[in-house]
Amino acid sequence: MLTQNVLRNRSADVTESERAVLENAISHTRSYAAGQIVVRQDATVGTSTLLVEGLMTRHVDASDGRRHLVSIHVPGDFVDLHAYALKQLDHAVGALTDSTVAVFPHEALRRIEKQHPRLTRRLWFSTLLDAATHRQWVVRLANLNALQRVANFLCEMNARLLAIGRSDGQRFELAMTQADIGDVCGLTNVHVNRVVRQLRERELCSIRFAQVHILDPQGLAQAGQFKPDYLYLNPPTASRAVGSGVA
Repeated sequence: MLTQNVLRNRSADVTESERAVLENAISHTRSYAAGQIVVRQDATVGTSTLLVEGLMTRHVDASDGRRHLVSIHVPGDFVDLHAYALKQLDHAVGALTDSTVAVFPHEALRRIEKQHPRLTRRLWFSTLLDAATHRQWVVRLANLNALQRVANFLCEMNARLLAIGRSDGQRFELAMTQADIGDVCGLTNVHVNRVVRQLRERELCSIRFAQVHILDPQGLAQAGQFKPDYLYLNPPTASRAVGSGVA
């Protein structure tokens, strides 16, 4: 099922019948290679995209040619559901890794809006999750030092991947370069390398060949001042995300 990870293990659940409605609204799937642009900044769109496999970014292309990451998306995320209302994106959507997406025509979403009010509220909830995460990213950059930023981001990705069964609470794959992590955390590649070494030396976390091993989940959460409240996970998942009840 292409929609199996939509709002999985979140405080607002989606029923199996609602997942069936979502499945029927999909027009087709598409695959993108790493680095490929999915939706261009300022493009007018008539579809919205659900990420099924891979990692995708939302980013803003600055006038000097630099890319500024504003979000990372994991399977189960609608990367541009807000395009249903806005019709034009003020940012680009790109494939960070090889990715597969399911495409929802806006006409199909309009039928859901008319016929399935509870599901419509769930879809609205998913856009509010995006906004909550974005606010946390702003706070991370404004208030945390380099080590805290990286620790906080790794905890966030662990929590989000835990929710969809792509982490066991301590180990997960994160196919991001140190430069990518630097873009997220507002740090240079050299600075990220230094922080990753410090996290390993403190026996908090180890990153090797895109494999992240959180050695001390509670310690890493404390180091990154990470609280998963803004992700609106269900209580068992939120607890495991900060090192309580890790299997």
